[in-house]
Amino acid sequence: MSINPFAANLDKNPANYQPLTPLSQLARTAAIYPGRTAIIHGKQRSSYQTFYNRSRQLASALAQQFVGPGDTVSVMLPNTPAMLEAHYGVPMTGAVLHSLNTRLDAAIIAFQLDHANTKVIIIDREFADVMRDALAQAKVNPLIIDYNDKEFPQEPDRSSWEDYDEFVAKGDPDFTWRMPDDEWDAIALNYTSGTTGNPKGVVYHHRGAALMCYANTVACEMVKHPVYLWTLPMFHCNGWCFPWSLSVVAGTHVCLRWVRAKAMHDAIADHKVTHLSGAPIVMSTLLNATDDEKREITHTVSFNHAAAPPPPSVLDAMSASGFKLTHLYGLTETYGPATINEWHSTWDDLSPEEQTAKKTRQGVRYAALEDLTVMDPSTMLRVPADGDTIGEVMFRGNIVMKGYLKNPKANDEAFHGGWFHSGDLGVLHPDGYIQLKDRSKDIIISGGENISSIEVEDVIYKHPAVSSCAVVAKPDDKWGETPCAFVELRPGETLTEDELIQWCRQNLARFKCPRDVVFMEIPKTSTGKIQKFKLRQRTQM
Repeated sequence: MSINPFAANLDKNPANYQPLTPLSQLARTAAIYPGRTAIIHGKQRSSYQTFYNRSRQLASALAQQFVGPGDTVSVMLPNTPAMLEAHYGVPMTGAVLHSLNTRLDAAIIAFQLDHANTKVIIIDREFADVMRDALAQAKVNPLIIDYNDKEFPQEPDRSSWEDYDEFVAKGDPDFTWRMPDDEWDAIALNYTSGTTGNPKGVVYHHRGAALMCYANTVACEMVKHPVYLWTLPMFHCNGWCFPWSLSVVAGTHVCLRWVRAKAMHDAIADHKVTHLSGAPIVMSTLLNATDDEKREITHTVSFNHAAAPPPPSVLDAMSASGFKLTHLYGLTETYGPATINEWHSTWDDLSPEEQTAKKTRQGVRYAALEDLTVMDPSTMLRVPADGDTIGEVMFRGNIVMKGYLKNPKANDEAFHGGWFHSGDLGVLHPDGYIQLKDRSKDIIISGGENISSIEVEDVIYKHPAVSSCAVVAKPDDKWGETPCAFVELRPGETLTEDELIQWCRQNLARFKCPRDVVFMEIPKTSTGKIQKFKLRQRTQM
């Protein structure tokens, strides 16, 4: 056997190989742009040098508490400077950052703390009561650190917990932080929603987080020094990895403790925000702002939106208001966005209806993803690229999670056949773009016919009186199940059940039309996703 000359005596060494990690990007930017504003929070301004120093101080203070590899540091924080510092300071010790969803109840929080074996937890005072209840239920006994947001002070004062700023002050700003031994080492832990049983702990590695830094900046066209408004919760997929991504391009983080219309409009106008991300609910909040809340936007703002595409009227209104829209799609298990609807200039010449059809597709793989397709999960064969045959959307690449923490059975199922199974159903178009049709659990099987809830929702969304909607299966003695539509109307609009059903019959096959319509406020998660499991529960009553 001949020796490969490109392998012989050409080994990895510290000079030519370092594990990939997003942490080094902050060190680089602090060295190049030490005085540049890294964080804006209320009246507070922090430079990149300060951001880097405080992250190292946090890491040093944690290390003094013997926090290191294999440990978990949990945080219950809104989009504040402390949350950004945690994204660097915690993994700088070799520990794993676990960001808790601030909307969770005490029981689920307790489960996560125990499952993650939390050693230290940082708690914003706004969530002190629910966290006290959760800690009373949990088996772990972590060190508790109290974060009081000086820009927006919260009460009551939990003096028995150690103050965050005092804790950080104990650390060394010149602390020599820990590079990962292996880029496969865990950097973060995020939990799925847990709508069917206990939530699963999704483990991210340094390599995937580092690659997402580059992929995000490319996908979202972030040139040097963007200004990013934090409308997306940083606890959600680590803010799609943007807490790390902005360091690559020396960007400015504009923290937003509460996502409110006036606060967003003020931030965009005052700080000349260039980018923000979020679900369609953020679009609605911006567009539905009252006259005294709105500000004139004189520059282009890039809005990265995920979840189901909003109705065409919302897309048009956002574009008319000065927003450039980029449609992304992904899951917690893919570090957030893993596909992008890449727009072709030739599509600009299409009719409005044809352009809308293009915009509603989830698109093609992210630059950091190696493969994306739609397969028949039983045969593991790709479906025909005909835009019609439904299969399961599957991913393969370096921005797919390490796996689920302490859950080998779920890992075997998720990675069966060498692909990550998303659980989302979709089609593959002739040009290679994918389009979602439903979650596997959301397909409605009525009289043996498959009905896509997304298809029915698309028709309902086109009604001018509809603000939000969701379609789920309702048990039916004759058909097995039939579509039930939950509809939220626009302010001041009226619509009857019969009128909406007739609207659907004009645009859908009769068997796909909802048999029942419920007008109500649609329940949503903190990231704007509709909670269909709650609606399914209502249909079982």
